[in-house]
Amino acid sequence: MTDTNPKPALPRRSRPVQVADQIKDWVVDRDLKQGAKLPNEAEMIALFGVSKGTVREAMRILEAQGLIVTRTGPGGGSFVGEVSLERAKSLLANYFYFQDLSVSDIYQMRKVVEPELAASLAGVLTPDQIADLRGLVQQYDRPAESPEEERDQHIDSLKFHAKLAEYSRNPLLAFMVSFMARILTDLTVYRRLYEPHNEELRARGQRHQLDLVEALEAGDAARAEAIMRSHMLGAEALMQRQEAQVMRRFIAE
Repeated sequence: MTDTNPKPALPRRSRPVQVADQIKDWVVDRDLKQGAKLPNEAEMIALFGVSKGTVREAMRILEAQGLIVTRTGPGGGSFVGEVSLERAKSLLANYFYFQDLSVSDIYQMRKVVEPELAASLAGVLTPDQIADLRGLVQQYDRPAESPEEERDQHIDSLKFHAKLAEYSRNPLLAFMVSFMARILTDLTVYRRLYEPHNEELRARGQRHQLDLVEALEAGDAARAEAIMRSHMLGAEALMQRQEAQVMRRFIAE
């Protein structure tokens, strides 16, 4: 039977992009680590059977991605790089910048992963880490006196979640939580979600975070998970209300 709804053809990938992928595969196949030196340009041309221009463009692509580092001078050349956490979050944030994310979109994911993160950290944090978490909560322990202070308190509360992610032993879980904190921070600033004043959001968030620190210190994984889940549900409702109020104000203006 003839398919009346054929799938659209995938966009054709340019030769430099294909070669960039081949170089990445070559690095992975040899288990090269950060700092390992790559073949020079002439060797690349011979390895992949392409022109000098194609090799140079492929290397520029990889350098822009942070996967290689080029140094000039004696001992110079191209070396295996490592994409930093901040660079990875920035690149991904650029993609989501055009996706018109809502508070609901973000919390749909936060409600799934952050309770799991909290449970995994119960009983494994050092006294210094517990102290750092308490210190972050204390940064917004009183009502804000201005919109600017309200904004800073929103951001400080999200730093608490980013710090939890930093302590995780699961790099994928850590990245997801840290990235969502980054996205929500950007959303808060760009859409002015700290206006109008919302003391309930600050007080409720601080109370949950203090309770969570106690559960983590006590090694109570079930309680830590329950506190974080409750925190996510309450914060979602309050942030959705903030978002709706901001949108109504924007339309009125």
